[in-house]
Amino acid sequence: MTNKVLITGANGLLGKRVINSLSSSYEVYAVVRSKPDDIIDGVTYLNIDLSSEWENSQLPKDMDIVIHLAQSSKFRDFPNQALDIFNVNINSTARLLDYAHKAGVKNFIYASSGGVYGTGSKAFDENSPITPSSDLGYYLGSKLCGEVLVQNYATLMNVITLRFFFMYGPEQDKSMLIPRLVENVKNGNTITLQSETGIKVNPVHVADATRAIEKVIHLDKSFAFNIAGAEILSLSDIANIIGKSLGKEPIFEIQNIEPNHLIADIGEMKNILGAPQISFEEGIEGFV
Repeated sequence: MTNKVLITGANGLLGKRVINSLSSSYEVYAVVRSKPDDIIDGVTYLNIDLSSEWENSQLPKDMDIVIHLAQSSKFRDFPNQALDIFNVNINSTARLLDYAHKAGVKNFIYASSGGVYGTGSKAFDENSPITPSSDLGYYLGSKLCGEVLVQNYATLMNVITLRFFFMYGPEQDKSMLIPRLVENVKNGNTITLQSETGIKVNPVHVADATRAIEKVIHLDKSFAFNIAGAEILSLSDIANIIGKSLGKEPIFEIQNIEPNHLIADIGEMKNILGAPQISFEEGIEGFV
């Protein structure tokens, strides 16, 4: 019997690739605010706005796997869009967990953020302390609330939390870090660096993030994973790689302040899900 998979955020950067990857082997239900023009054959699209009122009855009665990727597109607009952020990031998570338990779901995959660790000079592993909620801000606080909700269902089903670090890829929203850097280099805008090289991160290409999800849906116990790239790069490294791809020299302005690094330890990811395969230089070629 073909397993049923419900995916929220199915119109997003990661969601589109996940439903495309799973649609040939699973019965896929894609939760979207509006049906895309480029629909994928065999996928059942469910028009549900997670920022408004909705009911479990709008979803299939039984399900095997839930992949909750949706997040509010208005996450930067606090406090004006606080309710949208709450409804998509927290309220919908609570409703989906209730649905998953009643629908007999085996694995619930929740997309969180590496930002819940805060910043520091050393790489964060999955057991690193989480930043106190009062210091996280509204968006990251909402992702942490989602993690707490998910963890409470670990005795009822397998719950897998994925903390993504600076995911990037073609067609990504231009408000995100890597697209912003691409636009700045392309247009000759100044890029501000903390200290000489700027913050250090290990961004993950969407194809590697997709491969991670392909693996976690088969796990038979609860986990938390950092999902990040294999290369630790400074902001100046990233801008220079983008510049090389574009044939343009980036322009930097250096601030004399301590950098706020956000680096993931991906030991668990490599051991259980497999190592990232795409270098930043390779990934950015298809991006710019």
